[in-house]
Amino acid sequence: MMSAKNVVFNEFQLESGLLLKNVEVSYHTFGNLNKAKNNVVWVCHALTANSNPYEWWPNVCGETGFFNEKEHFIVCANILGSCYGSTGPLSKDENGDTYFDYFPLVTTRDMARLHEKLRQYLALSQIYVLIGASLGGQQALEWAVENPSVFENLILIATNAKHSPYGIAFNESQRLAIKADSTYGKKDENAGEAGLIAARSIALLSYRSYEGYSFSQGEDNNEVLTNFKASSYQKYQGIKLAKRFNAYSYVLLSHAMDAHNVGRSRDGIENALAQVKAKTLIIGITTDILFPLEEQRKLWLHIPNSKLKTIESAYGHDGFLIEHEALVSEFRNFLNHTPKNYVKHSTLNEILFTA
Repeated sequence: MMSAKNVVFNEFQLESGLLLKNVEVSYHTFGNLNKAKNNVVWVCHALTANSNPYEWWPNVCGETGFFNEKEHFIVCANILGSCYGSTGPLSKDENGDTYFDYFPLVTTRDMARLHEKLRQYLALSQIYVLIGASLGGQQALEWAVENPSVFENLILIATNAKHSPYGIAFNESQRLAIKADSTYGKKDENAGEAGLIAARSIALLSYRSYEGYSFSQGEDNNEVLTNFKASSYQKYQGIKLAKRFNAYSYVLLSHAMDAHNVGRSRDGIENALAQVKAKTLIIGITTDILFPLEEQRKLWLHIPNSKLKTIESAYGHDGFLIEHEALVSEFRNFLNHTPKNYVKHSTLNEILFTA
């Protein structure tokens, strides 16, 4: 599998006004530009993913995926603040000291602007498809609002225009769990590990659904009194994340998600969404409680030339990682049979039954 590439930008100004020096971006590319240079697919990844979508979205992006290197030039960049090669809390500051919990606040707008710097560095004039889910969708939306002429098609999955109080509350609960770990704040890349395990367990409750847990973690033995499957599953997933991620990046990126609001400094959300020029496919998941269907509907109502589809899934928000066949079917219909303008329904019920 192709290894990550890296580029360092001498400086990068954050939305807050702070200037970061020597900002590194780790990214993957797959395939080659065609002669017309119109086959670029840019993938924006979610909270704890890396810049290799072949690993975490193989049926969507992969050698045999819908987006593949035979037909497309695929780009995915690790986001600012993450721990998979791009500058983040475990990087060194100008004085050679590791940031840890002193890394400045970043936003989804910062992430999008850094993607734009990478696009210019790669000399890509047009993006055929910009796609992202969850936090990745937030980045993609910010980018499509700020640089609308760059994108031909935009695919937004299980995301929103502004992070909700419910989503912020979930993130704050996770941060409280991390900071309750007495090791958090120490100058150690493993600091807050126990808290991160607990935070991931909390997060899973927002990523999955009642139906999904009943289906996958239900007990066959009616006599069980302890060591439930659901309990073991929560611990397993927490430990699994702690082995590959760090608490400092998790706290930072959850704050970035909380701060997501495309309407900030743009005269509101409706005005911001109206700036999108790309033909847009918006996909919601029926059981997603973190990014519920009403948030997808708001995007659809205010993004010109957009289409809303819903996917039935028992897996909640994580359906965007699991329901490959349904997603690919929607992608194929959208990209092969995209009408010039979409007819929009007036009620959510109509959308649910006609999407």
